Amino acid sequence: MAETMRAVDIKNGVGPATALYINASILKPSPKSAQALIKVKCFGLNRMDLLQREGHYPVPPQAGPILGVEFSGTIESFGSDAERGFKVGDKVFGLAYGGAYAEYIAVSTHMLMHKPEELSWEQAAGVPETWITATQAMYLVGEFAPGKSILWHAGASSVSIAGIQLSKADNASAVYVTAGSQEKIDFCKSLGATAGFNYHTQDWSNEILQLTDGKGIDIIIDFIGANYFQGNLDAAARDGRIVSLAVLGGAKLPAGIDISVFFRKRLRFEGSGLRSRDEEYQGNLRNTLAEHALPKMKKGEFQIPVEKVFPWEQIVEAHQLMESNQTKGKIICRIE
Repeated sequence: MAETMRAVDIKNGVGPATALYINASILKPSPKSAQALIKVKCFGLNRMDLLQREGHYPVPPQAGPILGVEFSGTIESFGSDAERGFKVGDKVFGLAYGGAYAEYIAVSTHMLMHKPEELSWEQAAGVPETWITATQAMYLVGEFAPGKSILWHAGASSVSIAGIQLSKADNASAVYVTAGSQEKIDFCKSLGATAGFNYHTQDWSNEILQLTDGKGIDIIIDFIGANYFQGNLDAAARDGRIVSLAVLGGAKLPAGIDISVFFRKRLRFEGSGLRSRDEEYQGNLRNTLAEHALPKMKKGEFQIPVEKVFPWEQIVEAHQLMESNQTKGKIICRIE
């Protein structure tokens, strides 16, 4: 008889946060080929989890129905062709296409990293998706180089928290953020942001132009979409890069958008996503993270703010907290 495990499930397949529950009859995965079976200690929440729960996220075919893309835990077993350097019992954290909201997950060893003793289980579970996404957006897509300026929208989001610190550490000329409160702006400044703009009360694109003497920003990382599209075009510098990672503020552009800015400023607008990338691409990003960011995390030079840790039995409350947009850092669930 096949082994079962507990995992977070969704009543009727999709629904609100209150539709989440722990199902004790989910089939326990078996590691194949280059995979390892991980007994999950903690998993991190991400915005895509909310969208997937509601049926609005393009889930890759290899993901399966269980939510969650980042986790920490211990290795229980391997498939037939696992990457060298790992053994049964190792403490690890990593990225997955899906399935992290569960007692066990089978995931490619190419997406695992050894958990440093300096990081708690909770901190480690909050690193993979956010820090790898920030690295990808900033370097591979945005083509960041020391001396360039950068704007991180949703400054207190976990991806931008990582991005602010990466930008400062790699000698950005200026690191700007937008956020919904002065408290969040002050938090971003404590991480290294040069200045911040409250999108409720300030015309951030106009103020950026004033602050930069009309030059604008070299790289803009955006999660908002339609509502910020014209503002991003206005605030971008000549030869600027605008990287779109989400459309939380809408996907349909309003009338009157002036696209002549693209050729007048020689702008490049590029969308990107991490979850749809192949294993080799994600593995290369893992290596970049392990080489450049992990040493600073171990030394405490990079912060991994955790807003709140929930026992996974409170998954409904965890999703509701993320929906409130009141957080400054990761929301983590722990499996006892």
